[in-house]
Amino acid sequence: MNFVYLCPDFPPNFTLFSRRLAELGVRVLGVGEAPCETFTPALRHALSDYVRVRDMHDYEELVRALGLLTHRHGKLERLDSHAEYWLETEARLRSDFNIPGLRAETIGAMKSKSQMKEIFRRAGLNVAPGRIAHCVEEAEAFFREVGGPVVAKPDIGVGAAGTYKLESLEQLREFYAEGSRHGYFLEQYIQGDLFSFDGLVDRDGRLVFCTAHAFSDGIMEIVNRNDHIFYYSLREIPADLEEAGRRLLAAYDLRERFFHFEFFRTPDGSLVALEVNMRPPGGLTTDLFNYANNIDIYREWANVVVHNHFAASWTRPYHACYVGRKDWKSYRHSSETIRAHFGEKLVHQERIHSLFVRAIGDEGFLLRSPHLDEVLQAAEFILA
Repeated sequence: MNFVYLCPDFPPNFTLFSRRLAELGVRVLGVGEAPCETFTPALRHALSDYVRVRDMHDYEELVRALGLLTHRHGKLERLDSHAEYWLETEARLRSDFNIPGLRAETIGAMKSKSQMKEIFRRAGLNVAPGRIAHCVEEAEAFFREVGGPVVAKPDIGVGAAGTYKLESLEQLREFYAEGSRHGYFLEQYIQGDLFSFDGLVDRDGRLVFCTAHAFSDGIMEIVNRNDHIFYYSLREIPADLEEAGRRLLAAYDLRERFFHFEFFRTPDGSLVALEVNMRPPGGLTTDLFNYANNIDIYREWANVVVHNHFAASWTRPYHACYVGRKDWKSYRHSSETIRAHFGEKLVHQERIHSLFVRAIGDEGFLLRSPHLDEVLQAAEFILA
């Protein structure tokens, strides 16, 4: 199998996807901007070929790179980067090179917030009222209709970038006066706790792995306040959350792919669908998968790609927690104190790449415990 991996060196933990493919005999072909001399020896060993391009945003250059790889190795059978940022580029390349997977003609419903909302409704899920506003007058009319506050976000965007909570008509007018907001998507602000339903489906659409996470706050709030964050996996997935996630999988007919679905749990206990992401959750969350279940999700994904089989058993014996600290804050406990205090419960610690700092912190800690109270106490201790 010829598998093209875009930007195989980033983020660092995702290099394991290429490595696990290579271990199963897949010919992994990389395309990216970085010189391969900067790759780790393990990644260089995993790549059978690598084409360096000047600019990953130059689509014609990417087409030439894939053409060169086709000339050298034959038919390209899979292509991915596992990154939200390249989702549309991947889909377009798959369409142009007839590669299985998400295609250009279907990617809109997976990237556009307005199209997502229609899919949610058809799946029978609760959604916040929302619409695209092409001008400030349309935005004001929507604000008055729902009574505010509202959330303004690009209809097609990555993460919480460019996303804002507008609490008054005055804030909304200032927002539109600051620059071009044509085609911004507005939706009613929902008060609630953020949860995710995450997992992997095989090439027949069967759910072969799933988990769920609870977040200390919404990602938009974290980014806009430049605050710290923690989130943790659930050992038991609430039945309504899993049902909602499975409805979305069926609605999108997702195959051979990771997913990350987000929901709000409102004060009355109901779920409201927020958005879908057809890739693994970001940061170190795939490592949380592993620590919560004593598995290697990178290897199991490769097994699904090559053999359409998820071989590992998973019973969620632990709550696995990510805690992210911001350098601008002064914390009571040093990293050394944290390591000494938690011992084997602290399973990993690292500095976070600058691209992710705003959302998940400058320094990340991964902990696990069978007991939720221990995880919550650890997060409180680290963020004190």
